Amino acid sequence: MKELTISIRRARSEDAAALSGVFDAAWREAYQGVIPAIALERMMARRGPRWWLSTIGRGRPLVVLDVAETVAGYVSYGRCRDRALPADGEIDELYLAPEYQGIGFGTRMFRAVRNDLIDRGIKRIAVWCLSENERGRAFYERLGGKVIAETSDRVAGSSLTKVAYLFR
Repeated sequence: MKELTISIRRARSEDAAALSGVFDAAWREAYQGVIPAIALERMMARRGPRWWLSTIGRGRPLVVLDVAETVAGYVSYGRCRDRALPADGEIDELYLAPEYQGIGFGTRMFRAVRNDLIDRGIKRIAVWCLSENERGRAFYERLGGKVIAETSDRVAGSSLTKVAYLFR
């Protein structure tokens, strides 16, 4: 019988190409039709393996979900970058490849990162989510996040509203 190993671990330089693939697949699935097509393609073009390699070495925590030695998702997090929010920590990005969504891995990654932040003395955690990302919003609300702020960004001539969730 073959054993299936699933772990959440720190990203390594050899994960750069896989992270690029997860980012591409997850963003296409989540944002096609939400973010203007030209802007979405540009964002994905900028987030190739070289970008991920530099991100891994930057020092802000980045973990991957490793399923049978395949990078299936990732979470970037650390201190809250927005001083206007009543939060000490922030989850910058939490994404899974589409084929790994809906089976509990996102919750598992969120809890692992939240526990790591709490271990560092960071108890109030913020997460930004595009308003039109209904699946993402439902995920954060299911985990107990409360909307604490709303703002919008201009992307390729379109206004995209995003909301901040707070977890205590």
